[in-house]
Parts: sequence; structure tokens; C-alpha cells
Amino acid sequence: MVLTNLFDGLVRIMNLQSILVMTVGVIVGILAGAMPGISPSMGVALMVPFTFKMDPSNALIFLVAIYIAANYGGAITAVTINTPGTPSAAVTSFDGYPMCKQGRAGWGLGMSLVASVVGGIFSVIILIAFAGPLAKVALKFWPQEYFSLAVLGLSATASLGGKDWLKVLVSTLIGLLLCTVGMDPILGVKRFNFNYIPLYDGFTFIPALIGLLAISEVLSEISEFNFVTQNVAAALKTSWPGIKDYWKVRWTMLRASVIGTIVGIFPGAGATIAAFISYDIERRISRTPEKFGTGIPEGVCAGEAADSASVGGALVPMLTLGIPGSATTAVLIGALMIHDLQPGPELFTKHPEVVFNLYSSMFVANIIMLVVGTWGSRIWVNVTRVRKEILFPFIFSFALIGSYAVRSSMVDVAICIGFGILGWILRRFRIPLPPMVLGMVLGTMAEVNLRRAVMIGGTWAVFQRPISLTLLILSALSFGLPIYGEIKRRKKKAA
Repeated sequence: MVLTNLFDGLVRIMNLQSILVMTVGVIVGILAGAMPGISPSMGVALMVPFTFKMDPSNALIFLVAIYIAANYGGAITAVTINTPGTPSAAVTSFDGYPMCKQGRAGWGLGMSLVASVVGGIFSVIILIAFAGPLAKVALKFWPQEYFSLAVLGLSATASLGGKDWLKVLVSTLIGLLLCTVGMDPILGVKRFNFNYIPLYDGFTFIPALIGLLAISEVLSEISEFNFVTQNVAAALKTSWPGIKDYWKVRWTMLRASVIGTIVGIFPGAGATIAAFISYDIERRISRTPEKFGTGIPEGVCAGEAADSASVGGALVPMLTLGIPGSATTAVLIGALMIHDLQPGPELFTKHPEVVFNLYSSMFVANIIMLVVGTWGSRIWVNVTRVRKEILFPFIFSFALIGSYAVRSSMVDVAICIGFGILGWILRRFRIPLPPMVLGMVLGTMAEVNLRRAVMIGGTWAVFQRPISLTLLILSALSFGLPIYGEIKRRKKKAA
């Protein structure tokens, strides 16, 4: 029955108008994702007014195509100029940008594109097959489980910063402390904002992320680069991965797709957490974990496949229960209501054609993204051939414009520059930045849910539920074992 409805939906959308709508949506999504400061949710929200005259099915197809493509678009600038267009693309930059600096930008772009398509298609299959049961599982998560999930994500820092676990811990703690600036999320009182009104909401994450990764990179390169010398990596002939190369990382893509879909289903978790967890797991099970962060395909695929797979996961609670799984799906719920469509069980009974049109269009949109991305990558890779004297001012300007675009605020520009200087200082002391980014991503989620759990069940609430306790035990093992192993190796070496 499901396959029949899916085939009928595919037949309905295989017309010139629907294909054009999907193609435009993919192009707009890639551009929105590649622009720092324009998140997938913002890109979808900006396009909602253009759907008022469309029929409901095409409107939903158009907006979801933007959502799918925006998650991939962030990888373009992450790989080429170390400026993630979306927060989740920060994980892609860990290995994608080193590839670019080695003259293998084509590999970084090619791997991120194919991983995105694989993750997207896999998540659609899961969405079609298990939407109902998976949504019910997600509803059983209480604040205790969300806190433990955040702690499990934070435990990934043990493998993100190399061998010096103390510097990793310092970086993570800095990220967590920065999350405490602004209004208390439970009591609503101000804290650590020095009575400066623009900081009542804390540090805006996207400008901070752009500053940490892009501005700090520019400052580091300027402080060390001899401008008389050409950029060797840019002078190399760009190579592209072949089918055999993609086949070698097939299991990485599959594992990342599973993780991204599962994490995406839980409301509030999102693509960024999915990408970090996937990257951490892939590094732990790798035979060469020391190569992560130096520019290997597995690192790019792990983050990017999970990022795209989270789209299908986030649509599970939205379509089946009417609960947004991410900020973007919250915008999609609003768009559906504008077109007199109520997400939830009634959508499947009253408008099944809209649902199956959407399922079919997600397959087609991913294929269109593969075509557009393959063609466009030949253009985007030319960024790596630009001399650094020209590229650095461009990156700096791009970062500031992207930061301003988030809220049209000069305060965000100052945040971007401030975090860029902070990142540059940390780089000078060889303190890794990824743990700090992860701390900023998960800090608020951990704090809010811990306090809610304590209010509901008392001081030891997080240890009283089986799933929560299991996640905490896994977190302790995940963080402690690598540190124990490193201390043991140092003692053995000293002896």
C-alpha cells in the first residue's frame, strides 16, 4: 500500500512545474546554506511568502527542497574558506578545509556532496517506513534523557582535540561558560552580561562560530604567512574522487546516516549535535583515529551525511505528531497552516496525496541536488586558486556581512570579531577549537534540561530513569577511556 501511494506520488510530481519548483528550491537552498548567517530555517522562512500563490503540495515541495539543499550548502564555504555556512557544517570543516589546504578541494566538495545525498535519501526511507513508531519513541524522552543525551554529545570532546586531554577540557569549559551569558533560561534573571542590554540574549551562536573558525584562521594565516610566496595548495591541479573512492567510505556514510536520522527525530537535538556525535563515533571506531582533522574522507562524510540525514529525522515528529523536530520544521508547520494544512495524524487521513507527494519529491530533490552540486563544484573550487592577499579580505568581509545578516545588528559583528580574536589566541596556545564549539552547542540544552529534571524528580532525577542512566554511563566511558589510555601510554613511555 505504501509503495503504491509512493509511486502515485512520484507520478504526480513528474511534471514540468513540480520539477522546476524543486530545482529552484535546491538552488536557493544551496545559496542560502553557503552564506554564513543564513541558516536553513532562515532560508525557508524568507521563501514562505513566495508560496502564497502556489498549491499546497508544490509549496511544501519547494520549502522542503530548500531545507534539504541548505544543509549541504553550508559545506561549500566550510571546505573552501573554513567559513561554515550553517552551524552543522562546522564538523565538515574539520577535515574538509585541511583537504582544501592540501590542494584537494575537489575531494572535500565531492565527498560532502555525495555524503549529503546518501544521508538525505536514507533518512527519507526511514521517514516512510518507520515514521509513526519512531515518533512515539521520541515522545518518551523526558528532560532527564535530553540532559544525558547532551552529556553524551559533550563526551565527544575526548576525541576531538588530539592527545592533550587537559587542553580539550579547558576548551570545552570555555564553551560551556560562554553559554551562561545572558538571561537565565528558567528564572529569567540576568547573568554575566555586565548590564549591557544587547547581551541579555547571550552571544549569538552563528557570529561566534564564524569568528572562531573563519576570522581566527585569517588572523593565524596573516601572522605566519609570507605573502611573497604563492599558495602551493592553490597552485596544484584539483583532483576529484571517483566511484571507487566513494565506495571505500560507504560504511561511514551509512553509519552517519543512521545516527543523523535517529538524532534528528528528537525535538531540539538538531543537525549540529547529530554531526558531532557521528564524527566522534567514526573517529573512535577508525583504525587511524589520529588522521581525523588532517583531511581524510571519513571525517567529511561522517559529519555531512549525518547533517543531511537529520532532515528526514526532523520531519518525522512534524508530519506524524505536529511537533517541530527543528527550527526549520517549526517554520514548515507555519507554512502548512497558511495553506490550511494541519500537520499531524489528520494530514495522513485528509490529505494523503500531499504527504506522498512530499516523500517522492524528497527523493527527486536529492537527485537534483547531486546534479546541481556536481556542476556547481567545478565553479566553487576556483575559490582555492585565488591568491591569499585577495582571499583573506574577502573572507573577512564575508564573515562580517554574514554575522550582520543574522539579526541586522552591529553587536553581532563585534561578537564575530571578538570570538575571532579569542580563537586566534587559543590557536597560539594550541588549544583546540572544536570542543569549544561543541560546548557552546550543547551547553544550553544540558543546563535547561538538568534544571527541569531536578524540578520534576529531585536532585538525583537523571539517575532514576533507565535510558538516562545508560546514556550517562556511556558518556563516562566515552570520555574517560581515551584519557585513561593516554595517561597510561605516557607513563609507559616515561618508564
